[in-house]
Amino acid sequence: MKRGKTYWADLAKLATQPQPLPLYDAVALVKSFSDRNFDQSVELAIELGIDPRQADQQVRGSVSLPHGIGVSRRVIAFCGDDHVAAAKEAGAVDAGGEALVERIEGGWMEFDVAVAAPDMMRVVSRLGRVLGPKGLMPSPKAGTVTKDVVQAVSEYTAGRIEFRNDSGGNVHAAVGKKSFDAEKLADNAHAFLDTIRKLKPASARGQYIEGVAVAASMTPGVEVAL
Repeated sequence: MKRGKTYWADLAKLATQPQPLPLYDAVALVKSFSDRNFDQSVELAIELGIDPRQADQQVRGSVSLPHGIGVSRRVIAFCGDDHVAAAKEAGAVDAGGEALVERIEGGWMEFDVAVAAPDMMRVVSRLGRVLGPKGLMPSPKAGTVTKDVVQAVSEYTAGRIEFRNDSGGNVHAAVGKKSFDAEKLADNAHAFLDTIRKLKPASARGQYIEGVAVAASMTPGVEVAL
């Protein structure tokens, strides 16, 4: 990937700093890098000591960060008629059962997160081939299949994040915007790390968290001390 002068200036600044750094210091360094013409997302990347080929070593879930991530997400809710009004009031761009499934089967995909009540999954299962490849299929492990659909809509609209390990055993997620105070970014990053620690698979051996780095959308990554 071709890098511009701004990136190389940030990289030169990074080279003068000792690494790894405590989490707050790492975030503060990222914030000191050059601004762009948009508010960059700040992302935490975690290298895990898991075997991603093993089903019992998958790390997946969701978490509400204490200060949100600075992004409002479009959420839909698969729920019974008695919860449609409340789900929409909580922020859902659409809610319902059979009619919502048919709308998506017809090609409508204007949403970022889909949540569902457990008793709706028999209907939602028809959308497996549509939502699955896009990572949008509701799942109990991700926290998007829940009895409290209205609460889930409220949390995901406000920025609750989902995560899952990739084929290399890495997990990454946005923890805020570069415009956030360093304290808020560090709080969010700590909350995400704590959640990952709690999800350590019982079958994982050796060191679980092998490396952590933080970076904004267009900046170099800064290594975080474990």
